[in-house]
Amino acid sequence: MPKKILYAILTYLFGFQVVFAQNLKQEISGKVVSEGEGVGFALIGLKGTAHGITADAAGNFTLKDVPAGNYELVVSAIGFQNHKKTLRIGAEKVWLQVELKKSLQQLQEVVVSGTMKETYTMQSPIHVEVYTPKLFQKNPTPSIFEAMQMVNGVQPQLNCNVCNTGDIHINGMEGPYTMVTIDGMPIVSSLGSVYGLSGIPNSMIQRVEVVKGPASTLYGSEAVGGLINIITKNPVDAPLVATDIMASSHGELNADVAVKKDFGKAQSLLGINAFNFQNRRDVNEDNFTDITLQKRISVFNKWNFNRKENRLATLAARYLYEDRWGGELNWQPQFRAGDSIYGESIYTKRVEVIGAYALPVKEKMTLQFSYNNHRQNSAYGAMRYLANQHIAFAQLLWNKTFDRHDIMVGLPFRFDFYDDNTVGTQQKDGSNKPQQLYLPGIFVQDEVTINEKLTSLPGIRFDYNLAHGGIFSPRLGFKFAPNNHNTFRLNAGNGYRVVNLFTEDHAALTGSREVIIKDKLKPERSWNASLNYQKFVDLNNGYLNLDGSLFYTYFTNRILGDFLTNPDQIIYQNLQGHSISRGITLNADWMFSFPLKLNAGATFMEVYTVQKAENGTEEKQPQLHAPKVSATYAITYTFNKIGLSLDYTGRLYGPMHLPVLENDFRPAKSPWFSQDNLQLTKKMNYGFEVYGGVKNLYNFLPKDPLMRPFDPFDKHINENNPEGYTFDTTYNYAPIQGRRMFLGVRWVLSRK
Repeated sequence: MPKKILYAILTYLFGFQVVFAQNLKQEISGKVVSEGEGVGFALIGLKGTAHGITADAAGNFTLKDVPAGNYELVVSAIGFQNHKKTLRIGAEKVWLQVELKKSLQQLQEVVVSGTMKETYTMQSPIHVEVYTPKLFQKNPTPSIFEAMQMVNGVQPQLNCNVCNTGDIHINGMEGPYTMVTIDGMPIVSSLGSVYGLSGIPNSMIQRVEVVKGPASTLYGSEAVGGLINIITKNPVDAPLVATDIMASSHGELNADVAVKKDFGKAQSLLGINAFNFQNRRDVNEDNFTDITLQKRISVFNKWNFNRKENRLATLAARYLYEDRWGGELNWQPQFRAGDSIYGESIYTKRVEVIGAYALPVKEKMTLQFSYNNHRQNSAYGAMRYLANQHIAFAQLLWNKTFDRHDIMVGLPFRFDFYDDNTVGTQQKDGSNKPQQLYLPGIFVQDEVTINEKLTSLPGIRFDYNLAHGGIFSPRLGFKFAPNNHNTFRLNAGNGYRVVNLFTEDHAALTGSREVIIKDKLKPERSWNASLNYQKFVDLNNGYLNLDGSLFYTYFTNRILGDFLTNPDQIIYQNLQGHSISRGITLNADWMFSFPLKLNAGATFMEVYTVQKAENGTEEKQPQLHAPKVSATYAITYTFNKIGLSLDYTGRLYGPMHLPVLENDFRPAKSPWFSQDNLQLTKKMNYGFEVYGGVKNLYNFLPKDPLMRPFDPFDKHINENNPEGYTFDTTYNYAPIQGRRMFLGVRWVLSRK
């Protein structure tokens, strides 16, 4: 009898347990991420059931009322590999984080710079490097000029220790050889290449495309060393509001705001950038400001217009005003252009317009146009430099595809007007004559698909310059991809550049040296060849993307500035010989299945000139500010559960040759040095994130940047000066800005 009672009790309890388990319903929640970022609108479901949901914009999801049992969770999102995971649902809620791996297609960014039409990076015969704002946010900066220091082989170079103006070098070649465009239009060039690179609102930038090597076939003059194309956001896809405000312990304050608004069939994106720095710092105690004081405001407005058949119609405009000065600590505006207290003061005003319009015809034809006006009122010590430049540009593009051919034909036309108060626009009788340049041209390129693995890209351009006649610029490229994981590119081409010293070389304006032009300057010409190899490795615990390039550039003519013959002069003349830039660049992008990502790159190069003397001998002269070794690195680790990420970024510089004077006590080469940064970013609710950290972590500062800062006007040059030194501002290889803290906040409000 007791056995029957025990059996009945156990049966009752067992039955109750079964019924309880069958009726138990639980909750599965979590977040879908990739590389530390939430994957919005991913699909989450339990295989073989009706339980499924779409994640929100941040990747968060919750599956409710899931009966207890064993399931297979399936997560999918466009551009990512499907993720599957076995789950057991019991008496407790389940929270999990799903890490998605990007598919190979997702890694193929869309680019336009190499061929002037949208194509995937892996499909483009021209090697185009793509950088998104996510990379630049690992080391936030107030301008795109400073942000480019994170790109391997690209070097933002300060050319003056007093006014802190600079340019961007690619593979060791100086700034005038780099063309900077906005949405493919030549906005930031010539005079603006020195003073107009700041103030592009970071909140407006979609991505930055970099092409290393001559791009003159498509882009004409100035694209000799390479191209940096800043692609701005499309108002259609932009968030409703994006803000980024940052301050540093040195007193820098930068603010970026972008607002998107729909107006019927048009969408507008308004971006504003403001930067302010008014702290007179003098760490090296030479009585000169270490960092230029600046006030800057930039307003950028871009419009997109909806048209039939989705034809393109965009219009954008930007206005920039900047007031910057550097000099002796007791300088005031009343000393401007005087010879008692030294200062370099620059007022800059820029107006830019960019547009594109697809013609309403059956053929694929697009009209692109741009205009910019750059006005500059500068004083370098006692020397005034007043300049006014207008650049108007338009081109008609026709894209035709048939059989295995994809043909692009362009009819570009460029008009340059330039006037200043220097000998650059002065005639022999002393009268002023502004420079006016009309530059019509035509280019044709044909992307030929020879087979599924091999593509060729021949192209040729002809420009007519009234001063120099016709100029041909051919190009030939090949892409061989035996499979989706390996790609080879071989490219060769010609580059040319028409030189205007006073719009491009700050050293010609510094006021501390006399400018001598020995002969009639001719266009600069170069030939370039490069071999690129890309390797994608799909790892079980992530992926590895490898990239390597060999490059070789041979200049048949360059305009050289001789800083050494006479310490009081800069002597410009055509190259009597040849110039070479050669080397190798290596890049690696390594993503792990756990939240760690590594980006690293290194460049090994040699840039030099072989100058022929009158007696027939040849002398090899190294390029200034071109380190033989440089490297970039970025390490990111994300603590997903607490929404915190850690970024360690930096750049390593090898020794570079510097512009020293005769018997100069300053070293002729810079030391090895690095500038490293550390940042913490905390993601919060409602699209907010807070970030902060340390820049120049190891507090590196260059030594002895200025020569004779106590006598900037050389009034006492013959007193206690046995070496005959003169005041000089061109010796520079790093900013005089030590360790500093920074703190910022971002807020993005996406469409609901």
